[in-house]
Amino acid sequence: MSLPKTMQAVQIVAQERAEVVELPVPEAQEGELLVKILAIVTCNQYDLHIYEARPMLDPTKPVEYPQPVGFPGHEWVGEVMAVGEGVSGFAVGDWVCTPGGRQAGKGRSYPSGYSQYRVLDAGLALCVPKTANPLKVAPMEMASCVAANVMDLKSMTCLDGKRCGVSGLGPAGLIAAMMLRGEGAAEVIGVEINAERGQYALDKGIIDRWIDPTGPSGKALPMRRNYGKPEGAIQVTIDCAGAKAAVQYMMDHTSEYVSLFAVQREPYSYQGWATGKHQGLKLCGHTGRHPGTGHYAVRRVRAGSLDLSLTVTHRMTFDQYNEAMALIKGQKALKVAFYPFGLPEEAS
Repeated sequence: MSLPKTMQAVQIVAQERAEVVELPVPEAQEGELLVKILAIVTCNQYDLHIYEARPMLDPTKPVEYPQPVGFPGHEWVGEVMAVGEGVSGFAVGDWVCTPGGRQAGKGRSYPSGYSQYRVLDAGLALCVPKTANPLKVAPMEMASCVAANVMDLKSMTCLDGKRCGVSGLGPAGLIAAMMLRGEGAAEVIGVEINAERGQYALDKGIIDRWIDPTGPSGKALPMRRNYGKPEGAIQVTIDCAGAKAAVQYMMDHTSEYVSLFAVQREPYSYQGWATGKHQGLKLCGHTGRHPGTGHYAVRRVRAGSLDLSLTVTHRMTFDQYNEAMALIKGQKALKVAFYPFGLPEEAS
C-alpha cells in the first residue's frame, strides 16, 4: 500500500496559538508500528494546560514553545499501515491505540497523536475492536486510567449491588459511571454542579440520578455517620472532579469507600477524622494504569457496557484546534474529536 510522502499535524507554537504544519511521514523501524490516525480526542486538562502555558504536572518547569509536533495528543485510535522488523502479534489493518500515553519508538522524537500518521513501539500498542464509529474506542487511554480505580474497588468486592456515586461528570466521570454500571452497581448517582453536564449524563442513560451538591438535591442526600450506613446514602464513590470541596462533600456523604481519581490540585484536609465523622470510611488513591487496565477497558467495550463516544460532544478538523481549546476552557464541550483526514459525512 503506497503512502503519501508528507502529512499534516498540529503544533502548539506559542501560548494560546496552534498551527497546522506539514512534515514527512515517518517510517516504522525495528520493533515499531506505523499507524494512520483515524480519530483523536482531547485530553482536556492536559491540552488546556499546555495551550495556556500552565505546567500540567510539575509547576517548577515552565511550558516552552514551540511544543513538539502533535503534542500532547495521546487519546487516539489508528489503523496499522506498516509493521516493523521483529514485530509479532500485529498485522496491517489492525486497529490500535496506546493506553500508556503518547510515547513513540526507540526514544526518537516523532510526532504525537495530533498528526495524520505516527509511529510507536509495538510493545506499547493495544489492539482494539474495529467499530463503525472510531470514537467508541479513541479515548481508550483515559478509559485505561479510570479502569485502575474501578479495578481496585472491584478487587475489594465493593461494587456489585451497591449505590455508587461519581463526583464530576466530565469525560472521566462519564467513563467511571459506565464502568460502575458494568460492574453491577445497583444505582449510579452523578454529583455535578454544572447543570448541562448533569443533564447530559442523565439524558444519555449514563447515570440513574443527578445531584447538584450546592442545591436542594445535594442538601437532601443523607450524610454519613460513624460506622453507620444511613438509608439512601451513597456507599461507594469515585472522585473525578479533583476539587477540595468536591472531595469533602463525597467524604461527608459516602458510607464505605471514596476512590480518588482526579489530579489533586490543592492540599486536602479531612477535619472529620478529628471529630469522628469519617470513622469507618475507606479512602483509596489512584493506583496507576498498567497493561491490565487497558485490557479491562477493551473488554468493557466488547461487552457493550462502555461507549467512549459518549464522552465526545464536538467533532472538528486539525485547523480548528484553537477553536476547540476555547470550547473546553468555557466548559462548552466535553471531549473534542479531530479527524485528521477530514470529517466523515455523518459528522460534518
